[in-house]
Amino acid sequence: MATPPFNAETAQQKVKKAQDLWNTRNPEAVAKAYTPDCVWRNRDFFIKGTREIVDLLTKKWSREVDYRLRKELFAFSDNKIAVQFWYEYRDVDDGLKWKRCYGLEDWTFNDQGVMRKRMMSGNDITISDDERWFRNGVDVNTVAISEKHW
Repeated sequence: MATPPFNAETAQQKVKKAQDLWNTRNPEAVAKAYTPDCVWRNRDFFIKGTREIVDLLTKKWSREVDYRLRKELFAFSDNKIAVQFWYEYRDVDDGLKWKRCYGLEDWTFNDQGVMRKRMMSGNDITISDDERWFRNGVDVNTVAISEKHW
């Protein structure tokens, strides 16, 4: 596991490891990447600790069907990483319409390389099936994402 202080290679490794872990949609597995007292801001939710992380992710992925995520390294320093992300899902609360979320996260790690703080801000838009990037079988890392897609 990469530990602080991060360099470009270890920060990139952390980002892609997190991407792959989140794409499992397994709340218990994802929660293991965070300290037991980790604090989160996820949109308008403020939570702390493993149990609340698992609860939030369980609710999230019961509502966000066919979730597919891509994270990209935005910046890093000693024990911090900033990430830009995009994900797509079908929204159970909105008639299973396709949505895409655009957002940013900032992460702070302890000395062992475990995340102790995660702050996330994201915005959703409704998209048509034709506008989807992350179709089944597509490697999310190969999708060309540029400003023309916004």
